[in-house]
Amino acid sequence: MFIDYAEIYVKAGDGGDGAVSFRREKYIPNGGPDGGDGGAGGNVIFKADTGLRTLMDFRYKRKYIAQRGENGSKQNRSGKRGEDLVVKVPLGTIVKDKETGKIIADISKEGQEVIIARGGKGGAGNQHFATPTRQAPNFARRGSPGQELTVILELKLIADVGLLGFPNVGKSTLLSMVSSARPKIANYHFTTLSPNLGVVSLGEGESFVIADIPGLIEGAHEGAGLGHNFLRHVERTRLLIHVVDIAEIDGRDAITDVDVINRELEMYNPELAKRPQIIAANKIDVLEDTAKLERFKAEMEKRGYKVFEISAATNQGVDALMRYTYEQLKTLPEVVLFEPSEEVEIDVAAEEPPFTVRRENEVYVIEGPWINKILGSVNFNDRESLQYFQRVMKNKGVIEALEEKGIEEGDTVRIGDMEFDYIP
Repeated sequence: MFIDYAEIYVKAGDGGDGAVSFRREKYIPNGGPDGGDGGAGGNVIFKADTGLRTLMDFRYKRKYIAQRGENGSKQNRSGKRGEDLVVKVPLGTIVKDKETGKIIADISKEGQEVIIARGGKGGAGNQHFATPTRQAPNFARRGSPGQELTVILELKLIADVGLLGFPNVGKSTLLSMVSSARPKIANYHFTTLSPNLGVVSLGEGESFVIADIPGLIEGAHEGAGLGHNFLRHVERTRLLIHVVDIAEIDGRDAITDVDVINRELEMYNPELAKRPQIIAANKIDVLEDTAKLERFKAEMEKRGYKVFEISAATNQGVDALMRYTYEQLKTLPEVVLFEPSEEVEIDVAAEEPPFTVRRENEVYVIEGPWINKILGSVNFNDRESLQYFQRVMKNKGVIEALEEKGIEEGDTVRIGDMEFDYIP
């Protein structure tokens, strides 16, 4: 089954916690702190795999979680870094953040790897908190959480040329004639249920990839028929071959067909309507009214289209069409759907405010990933640890923010599941 859309949850590994430990060796009765650092969490990495053709695997597995970093231990031993989770995806996969709609990556090159979620940093062991006045810190820092997000995967096939046209106009037959692809072919509507790719070879070093896009109908951009599901596969193509049934076997009008399909392209993505097109007037082997062909050619050429008279069934005119297509491709640039930028590499958590202060009934609530991380490092049974926590709150502006909200002595402050009485 061809699947070109999936929604999955990814989470990078959390960082390991720093250790609280002190040297306890013979002849060293008062050893200093020797708690090691926690290891970083593993990343979630998407890697292009040329062996994959669909997103089928993601229908059955929806969660991908990388390994957590190990905790630090005594004798200054750091925890082991969590292993990266490498997720293989087909070439042509677009990765989007579901919440924002932002494109995170366009995985379109063989072997390409992209970090989708970054692992959390390991926490610092208590050895880092020793000072001349605090020689035995009884606390360490927890590891930071790894990034987590829900992403949308869209497969947009990588092809140089896209075959467009209504159902049953001969696209699949044409593809089978010019390449080794063997799509299912029959004389009824919606034969092709998935895009088919084929490689057209015109000689040594002269080849291109062509895609048969399933038949479009009017209203495809709004979800009618199969077109809405497969229009995305046209987006990477540099050139379109618009196949038309010039014999009008099903009673349609060839010029109207061109107008309808191009209108669907415009409604789905205006850039597609600007893509160069070649018109393939197919089924000339069964055409009875030659005047009809001449009227069609005159109208299309007036619009600036190059028209080729072909019969996909008998291979008439097909070689000339393919040669012209190849020559045009040599002059056309690659289509870039997404340009990586430095923004993609930014840690999402770093963009969030360090904390927020709000009043909920008579309680002042402090929230934020940074605050929660510090809170998790505090040993509330240790006086020095509490003093360290209070200094951090003051230096980071939390105390000032509480005062701006009107807090008074004895008021309740809540951080996470813990509540405190405010004492200035």
